[in-house]
Amino acid sequence: MHTNNLIKESSPYLLQHAHNPVNWEAWSEEVLERAQAEDKMMLVSIGYSSCHWCHVMEREVFEDEQAAAYMNRHFICIKIDREERPDIDQVYMKAVQLMSGRGGWPLNCFTLPDGRPIYGGTYFPRQYWMKVMESLVDLFNNDRSKVEEYGARLTSGIAVPEWVETPDEAPLKQLLHATVEQWKQDFDLEDGGPNRAPKFPLPDNYLFLLRYAAASSDKEISAHVHHTLHAMALGGIYDQVGGGFARYSTDMEWKVPHFEKMLYDNGQLIALYSEAYRQQPEPVYRMVVSETVDFLLREMQSEDGAFYSALDADSEGKEGKFYIWTLAELKEVLGSEYHDFAQAYHIDEKGYWEDDHYILLTSMERYAAYSPEKHRHWKALLLKARSERTRPGLDDKILLSWNALLIRGLCEAYLTFGEEKYIQAAQRCMRYLCDYHVKPDGRLLHNSKNRKAHTDGFLEDYAFFADACNALYQADFNEAWLDHSTRCIEKALELFHDADSDLLYFTSSNSGKLIARKKEVHDNVTPASNSMMAFVLNEAGLLLARSHWEQRAERMLRAVSGGMQSYGSGFSRWGMLGLRLAYPYYQIGLKDVSITALDFLREGYHPDRLYLTADGGKSSLDFFQGKGKGFYVCVDHRCSLPVQSMQEALDLMKP
Repeated sequence: MHTNNLIKESSPYLLQHAHNPVNWEAWSEEVLERAQAEDKMMLVSIGYSSCHWCHVMEREVFEDEQAAAYMNRHFICIKIDREERPDIDQVYMKAVQLMSGRGGWPLNCFTLPDGRPIYGGTYFPRQYWMKVMESLVDLFNNDRSKVEEYGARLTSGIAVPEWVETPDEAPLKQLLHATVEQWKQDFDLEDGGPNRAPKFPLPDNYLFLLRYAAASSDKEISAHVHHTLHAMALGGIYDQVGGGFARYSTDMEWKVPHFEKMLYDNGQLIALYSEAYRQQPEPVYRMVVSETVDFLLREMQSEDGAFYSALDADSEGKEGKFYIWTLAELKEVLGSEYHDFAQAYHIDEKGYWEDDHYILLTSMERYAAYSPEKHRHWKALLLKARSERTRPGLDDKILLSWNALLIRGLCEAYLTFGEEKYIQAAQRCMRYLCDYHVKPDGRLLHNSKNRKAHTDGFLEDYAFFADACNALYQADFNEAWLDHSTRCIEKALELFHDADSDLLYFTSSNSGKLIARKKEVHDNVTPASNSMMAFVLNEAGLLLARSHWEQRAERMLRAVSGGMQSYGSGFSRWGMLGLRLAYPYYQIGLKDVSITALDFLREGYHPDRLYLTADGGKSSLDFFQGKGKGFYVCVDHRCSLPVQSMQEALDLMKP
């Protein structure tokens, strides 16, 4: 069996390719220098372990001896896990998008020996792949100046930012309203979500819209969000047997998932459904949170308490095989209960997928027709039967940024439902991150495996980690988490700063040199690193009385605000910061009182509040210095006199 240099790596995606006949290399300075020394073009091939079409291209192309021989002869072939190196992925994704108008994974980009891109795309069938390589080799050998010129122009295009700092000077309340009004045009009023397929959950979109609806008393927006959350929770994108969401739905109805499960999606969706429950206490929302956390604890948690990255879409070479059912399988497992189950979960034309298999999905009416105990009983039977199947592949690397998103989700679940296992899981996960991903000088490391962390952290790691620390403080009020947050923010401002802008680079000043240093501004399946850092600066500024952080957060928001109205979905985390600045945002301090912040939280849905607690009257926070016993309500840096009851504090926040 052929073995290449990827055998030395820890990434499951790279190890999947370690026995290809292609002489793959991992990205390194040494390999880049060799490409220039040998004057050979490079192939930069990027994917991730749970990517279905990455598997298809590997089978059809990279395991083919003839294709591999040609690649080895003419190119330095580099394989990259996009989740380990999102910085490299950003650069070459932009190149492919400039060339073809689209992107995705697998991402394959051919470059000059110095890394400047000259041609690329996503999935290539074998025959076309061979023609592309032969054409590139001919051009490189016989018309080098033309290739060099194209590479120079394309690299210049990559360096151009996707946005321009053009502030919108409108009052924030007016800007947010105009953004949402434009965004409404993209709503799918029948099936929820956007009016196009595929449909991604995009948790931050609905978190912003939920908070906007509460702040502006917009019942139409609130109804759309809850309609969408119901559709996702009851559709095929949600694993009705084992809990947890797939990465996206391929259709308009949230029925057919692209079956891989990602940690970042599920961590954020736990937070979203927990917060939605505080506004509208739907039993389905509680079910989603409970089952999704159980899924993560059961299938994604490491023995050290951190969480793995993803579960593959495929098992036994077939997409979704682990999750779908035939009539015969369902009847065998459920026996006499099959008929009722079939009614509840659309074992009919609606649930039919392909090859005599069904995807389980339900509706509010069908779900409500049976007791929660009955649903749990059916799911337990099916989960036990499913556990005997060949499992999808597990990507067992641990990513700091994604674990931080989950910590925030677990904290929100604890604050909503009071389950101790939620906060315990969050604290245990955070201890792992602090032990293995935080260096003595405060720098962060992006990923780890077997307790060995490597790769300098990116801005997303610092922003999400600081947010997780702030979330933990607001769940257990241990001020040590704020110390971690402070150190993290200070280090991020040092390593990622741009002398000409308040916005921050994605890669640190210590990182290896790429052909372009990018800034991430648009929110997508996760918040943009700049939007989360702005959000964190605002929140930490309020918690720690650092007004200069609050001011910087507002300047960052204003710098990008010119793009908000035309692309609301790409500015949802920015929008959440905008809500804090446009509407009253209260800090509630509890000093030496018997009531806890949880009592306030469960009094109703109030995303316009931040809580601080001085247990036993003791706290190192500036907020409490010189203050006596009681409840303090502050807004716009002005605090009320202390009151001695929760009701009096609530009365101070009435419009």
